[in-house]
Amino acid sequence: MDEAFKALADPGRRRLLDVLNERNGQTLRELCAGMAMTRQSVSKHLAVLEAAGLVTTTWRGREKLHYLDAAPINAIAERWMTRYDRQRAGALADLKRALESTPMNQFAYTTYINTTPEKLWQALTEPAFTRQYWGVTFETDWEKGSPMAWSENGTKTTDPGQVVLESDPYRRLSYTWHTFTSEWAAGAGVDEETLAKLRRESRTKVTFTLEPHGAGAIKEMVKLTVVHDGFDPGSTVLAMCSQGWPALMSSLKTLLETGVPLR
Repeated sequence: MDEAFKALADPGRRRLLDVLNERNGQTLRELCAGMAMTRQSVSKHLAVLEAAGLVTTTWRGREKLHYLDAAPINAIAERWMTRYDRQRAGALADLKRALESTPMNQFAYTTYINTTPEKLWQALTEPAFTRQYWGVTFETDWEKGSPMAWSENGTKTTDPGQVVLESDPYRRLSYTWHTFTSEWAAGAGVDEETLAKLRRESRTKVTFTLEPHGAGAIKEMVKLTVVHDGFDPGSTVLAMCSQGWPALMSSLKTLLETGVPLR
């Protein structure tokens, strides 16, 4: 948490996080347009935020997109904001306001895994892997536009809206999120009131970006960025997924690095 607190100490960097919180996935040019500082200063601040794990990046063609990574802020909130009287937390006033601002409609998470892009792709697509760390299996040929069937807790979910959006083996994978059915809710332990809220929301999508990372002694490492977006304002799905993705990615990382997923 030390690096996160140091990064948050600068008002310019906090402003950058506010801008990304309002609209995630911006380029350096877009961020500079909303900041009263030079392009070089914005670039330096972004580098500090990325080193602290507060910002993650991914490439879309020639454009480098920046995303707010909620995991370190959530960790700070859990340790400091919920354990002490908020009226006495003056040193965290800016962070408190950021956490209480309008929720963003995207969730981004980055992790580094000691593996190869080929093995990570297998872990994201093949039932033998997904069943171990996720408890979910997919029935699809992983071609762009192909339908997907989700199987979880003994229930199969099919719907015309469940499709593969992008499939670039070992580099990028994107698909729409599953349909919230009564059968799925019963298997997942979701009550009727929550299910009704989920059904009223727009369908979202998730995108995985795989980037080889590391040099020298670290010969096999992949930077995995997960972006889940398309959420409605005040989304119940976002609240659920923002808690689930960090645990899920930790289990995936543990499986690939040790052979045993987190339970």
